[in-house]
Amino acid sequence: MPRENRHRRTACLGALLACVTAFGGSLASPASARPSVPPVSDFHGVNWADPRDNYADDEVVPSGLSTSDGYATTYAKSRAIIGGFAKLGANTVRLPVNPSSVNGPFWKSYRGAIDAATDKGFKVILGYWEGDNAKDGKVDDPAAWDRMWARITGAYARDAKVYFEPMNEPFGYTSQEWRDVAAKWVTDHRSVPRDRILIGGVKYSEDVKPVCADGRLDGTRLALHNYGFWHTDWTSYDQWKQDFKERIGDCASRTVLDEFGATMTSGLDYNGPVDGSHEVAYIQAATDTVRELGLGSVYWPGLRNGDTYSLTTLQGTGTHLSLKLNNRSGLDRLHWAWRK
Repeated sequence: MPRENRHRRTACLGALLACVTAFGGSLASPASARPSVPPVSDFHGVNWADPRDNYADDEVVPSGLSTSDGYATTYAKSRAIIGGFAKLGANTVRLPVNPSSVNGPFWKSYRGAIDAATDKGFKVILGYWEGDNAKDGKVDDPAAWDRMWARITGAYARDAKVYFEPMNEPFGYTSQEWRDVAAKWVTDHRSVPRDRILIGGVKYSEDVKPVCADGRLDGTRLALHNYGFWHTDWTSYDQWKQDFKERIGDCASRTVLDEFGATMTSGLDYNGPVDGSHEVAYIQAATDTVRELGLGSVYWPGLRNGDTYSLTTLQGTGTHLSLKLNNRSGLDRLHWAWRK
């Protein structure tokens, strides 16, 4: 049953038993009472996106959901869709947030999507998208952004399955400006463990090295984006693989590739020869790099109505929803990246 307006608690209850050695009776102290931290390679995910690409001045609404639904209906729809993602082999979903979604009445319902995912055992990445009216790569309204994050972290800072990405693709800032914004966010949200924060790389989240090198952001995870349409003339697998590695540097142990994708509705065979396709070369290089370096990866998108990159198509009505796979070879490549 959905649990409306609940405050989650990650509780470590019960006494820790000390171990007494057979020689002398000395006590062995536990190394830590904190739950183990998953490595980035444990992020096997998909994005669940608004048909408008998550850039919205009003509420951002993932495909299949509606602002007119209450918590229980949103939870039921989300449980079905997250169940579909689980059948793909995913354990992580990246969801969009913006001030209109969180600071207004939709937040009460939208929490049903987050809760349905965590109840399924999924990790949930909540990332901020700016509005479509400016779309300048900067936070639209810092005061509203601060209120949004205060409300989100107030609800989920103690839920170990929820992760926070202060901004998607901060391309309007210089490297220094973005790192200053990100460092302030980390400082302002000390209640959030650093390993549950994903800081996007500079510009279109395309290069994580400057963020990785900033000591103020030590301990955070890094969000990388890379797309095949950025270089449609690249049909060399080796060129794509080199490009991926150059964007990561020596920061692989902190990096989650939380946006990458290609056409899934045209019948491309991502298991086959490149044959001059920049998309095949790109997907093969991306998934091989993820596997080789032990990156986390979150495909764009697992579901977005009307998007040719969408790995699935939504089927059904009401709360009786299911997902139809659009490209088996695309999923095969994801499984390869996820070491499945």
